[in-house]
Amino acid sequence: KSNLNYFQKLQKVNATNFQALAAEFGGESFTSTFQTQSPPSFYRAGDPILIYFPKWSVISLLRQPAGVGAGGLCAESNPAGFLESKSTTCTRFFKNLASSCTLDSALNAASYYNFTVLKVPRGMTDPQNMEFQVPVILTSQANAPLLAGNTCQNVVSQVTYEIETNGTFGIQKVSVSLGQTNLTVEPGASLQQHFILHFRAFQQSTAASLTSPRSGNPGYIVGKPLLALTGDISYSVSFLDQGNGSCSVNRHEVQFGVNAISGCKLRLKKADCSHLQQEIYQTLHGRPRPERVAIFGNADPAQKGGWTTILNRHCSISAMNCTSCCLIPVSLEIQVLWAYVGLLSNPQAHVSGVRFLYQCQSIQDSQQVTEVSLTTLVNFVDITQKPEPPRGQPKMDWKLPFDFFPFKVAFSRGVFSQKCSVSPILILCLLLLGVLNLETT
Repeated sequence: KSNLNYFQKLQKVNATNFQALAAEFGGESFTSTFQTQSPPSFYRAGDPILIYFPKWSVISLLRQPAGVGAGGLCAESNPAGFLESKSTTCTRFFKNLASSCTLDSALNAASYYNFTVLKVPRGMTDPQNMEFQVPVILTSQANAPLLAGNTCQNVVSQVTYEIETNGTFGIQKVSVSLGQTNLTVEPGASLQQHFILHFRAFQQSTAASLTSPRSGNPGYIVGKPLLALTGDISYSVSFLDQGNGSCSVNRHEVQFGVNAISGCKLRLKKADCSHLQQEIYQTLHGRPRPERVAIFGNADPAQKGGWTTILNRHCSISAMNCTSCCLIPVSLEIQVLWAYVGLLSNPQAHVSGVRFLYQCQSIQDSQQVTEVSLTTLVNFVDITQKPEPPRGQPKMDWKLPFDFFPFKVAFSRGVFSQKCSVSPILILCLLLLGVLNLETT
């Protein structure tokens, strides 16, 4: 047919079917749909650093002016890059320094710290949230520019930013120190400025990590102190020092993996029941009272996730029948559950849990108790779960199947050889019978 040689007749395009035809026959387009992208959750190296001006509710970028051109003129649009420590120098020229002295923000020290820095880029979504804001701390003396006669005083000549970062947690601390100088008001006056940006790791836990003990890296080493934490202070868990028999301020360190027992006599002062209990509890667990124990031997006091909370089991007052009695602790057992984790070839000892178990006894309020015997026990319990061996060991009660393949093959070969040896014997017997028959005949 002739109509097979032609394209089909086009349908009339109108407002009704336009979109349907475009969708049916259309493809990719150069027109891109606008999509709102949320800011990244953390800074990457080289990303511009965001700042916020609370006074005007404006988000901007931290600038590090750099010199451009032959004269090294200051280019204000140069942003400071995250983790890019560098120094730049540029020159400013003034047509009328008398006017620029107090009006030019580049000469005013306040313009370099009257803002906050956003910890992470996602702070753009809620810049007024103080959680995302890091104030800029001024670490040097800075005065406002002042025109005194023929001199413009206190103009900024150097700006040094120290920025402390903590990985994906972003910027943690920002400080700035400023250098100032005086300029003589004259035609063609110029000023050379230096801008220094320096990044370093966040130093909050530096003091704690330098002074706190370490008992392994990462796993505990047997014989090293068991680490405790109270607030942000790290120290060693301790127990009573037997000494000369009387309890003293001197204490023994709890050594990882080493069971111990110690006791002493505590002289009591005249006090009511609650003060008496408090004094004995403090004597048993030490001061300050341990709140957490390090899971690994190199735990950081600033990272609370690396410490396990101590479980305390105090004496039950409800179980005491005597109403005129005082229930005082006389014994503390420090129970430590630990286990090896990691590779069998390189096991790391870690603490799974710690409990302080107190034993108490009751005394009559009327009794004049002058001293009490106290005991401390340290007990380490290994709860390591070893993996199953890759291949089971043979047992005495195992029975091999009848068709176990080595014996089956041997048995099959024996049967086959027996079958093969029957025919020659039968033929030999028949020949012998034939010979005997011939002789008898």
